[in-house]
Amino acid sequence: MSQFPVKPVDQAFLRQDLMGTEVENSYSGARSFMRRKFSRDLAGVDAVVTGIPFDCAVSNRPGTRFGPEAIRRASSQLAWGPIWPWGFDPFETLAAIDYGDCAIDFARPALFEETVRAHMAPIVDSGAFALALGGDHYVTYPLLQAQAAKHGPLALVHFDAHRDVEQSEERRQDHGEMFRYAIEDGLIDPARSVQIGIRSCYEGEESYGMTILQADQVHEMTAAEVAGAVKNAVGDAKAYLSFDIDCLDPAFAPGTGTPVPGGLSSHQGLSILRKLGGVDLVAADIVEVSPPYDHAEITALVAATIGTDILCLKAAAKRA
Repeated sequence: MSQFPVKPVDQAFLRQDLMGTEVENSYSGARSFMRRKFSRDLAGVDAVVTGIPFDCAVSNRPGTRFGPEAIRRASSQLAWGPIWPWGFDPFETLAAIDYGDCAIDFARPALFEETVRAHMAPIVDSGAFALALGGDHYVTYPLLQAQAAKHGPLALVHFDAHRDVEQSEERRQDHGEMFRYAIEDGLIDPARSVQIGIRSCYEGEESYGMTILQADQVHEMTAAEVAGAVKNAVGDAKAYLSFDIDCLDPAFAPGTGTPVPGGLSSHQGLSILRKLGGVDLVAADIVEVSPPYDHAEITALVAATIGTDILCLKAAAKRA
């Protein structure tokens, strides 16, 4: 009697080599990001994926604490080797691990920023590229603190429906204010920073010197033109990429806390991202995926695709 070949399972725990891809059935096995090994050993690692399951700073619908798990689960649909349209498997070039989640005490939100900085410190010190899975968008603030401590002020490449620079009388844990904090603290250089897909505003809003590409502008531009505007602004600076999933229209990403109609399609967002080769990315995050409001995992799946394309950007740079 003939037998089907047995597929490897649970490579997230059992793989020995950090390189390459072992194909597993997408519906089974341990769900690390893209089936990478769960590990805290940073020796020889090029890229680290880690989860920041926090949603205590949301202004509307909660649920993004479940985002990292949902993105990991959806990524199993992509972990088959060569990635379209890149035509290569990024893990033939990058030694990558899933570092697991930051251990956040939900009952002590005041300790959140310190906890994230401590979680990220060994990753940043190792020199590995860091891809964080949120979590609401406030998680970007301590992530930027951790990166800027090593690299100095960073260029920000920010995909979002909202600018997240709102004013308040005092600093709060608010996912609509943290980029103002980042500018005030010198974590990012606004003159080298770009915000893409914006389609919201508030009274007294300031540009802070950033390049702002409103959603209507982006819809009238090609992906290459948008990417060109990003590269012109960033120049040769080290950059941090933050992709709020609500940059995409709710038709393509319903699973988020503050959806805004009129956004980018999945095709637009991914096409722009894939043309950012040459931008010196030191770290990135994908935030605001809220699985309780998702349908058929479409938001989690596009978030996993965004994360994979970001790693492909890094792999393409190394291959070059």
